[in-house]
Amino acid sequence: MEIVRKHGEPWIKVSPLGKQEEPENLAALKAEIERRWGTIDLIDILKEAEFAVGFNSEFTSVASREAVPREVLRRRLLLVLFALGTNMGIKRVAVTGKHGESEAVLRRVRHLFVNRTNMRGALVKLVNTTFAARDAQCWGEGTACASDSKKFGSWSSNFMTEWHQRYRGPGVMIYWHVERKSVCIYSQLKNCSASEVAAMIEGVLRHCTEMVVDRQYTDTHGASIMWTVQVDHPSVCP
Repeated sequence: MEIVRKHGEPWIKVSPLGKQEEPENLAALKAEIERRWGTIDLIDILKEAEFAVGFNSEFTSVASREAVPREVLRRRLLLVLFALGTNMGIKRVAVTGKHGESEAVLRRVRHLFVNRTNMRGALVKLVNTTFAARDAQCWGEGTACASDSKKFGSWSSNFMTEWHQRYRGPGVMIYWHVERKSVCIYSQLKNCSASEVAAMIEGVLRHCTEMVVDRQYTDTHGASIMWTVQVDHPSVCP
């Protein structure tokens, strides 16, 4: 650590630490997981989640009627969701997979079926199924929630893109509400200048899952005072 000058003012400079060696127990755990289950592709995890939960039923068309068989639509929806969730993009998914679906078909599914309402319905169904399936003795009842935001870079042509003064760059903010055992119950796309206090309260009141939030934790950007909220009903939706 040393004292330097930045913009004419004293500045504390801390040299970054070198990469630490991986703990032996962590390396052994990774090796055992690899030996038992091998490498599982993300799209296989998405597919198995759909087979177990059936969240594709939440995706309805904005058109007046649906002519595509549900099984065909199911495959196309999984490809579109995988393309959006991994940030690969529909074009790359269309040209790299052996699924027989064209880019135009996938983009049409994206346009007709993937919207905010449908995505929230599918996520709520997936989260509620997770809460119902997991053992409360191991995972607890899940009544505490933490929230925070993260900046993602985005093109200046995006209408929500703003310059972030703290992180120094254009982008948008994603505000997460995460249950204490790492299940995300709500997420929001926000401008960099949006109020984190409002985002935090909105996520507690409108998460729409079966989780009863009785303790909410956030950082100084999301609250001006320490507070505790008690939600009598598990989901308070607009």
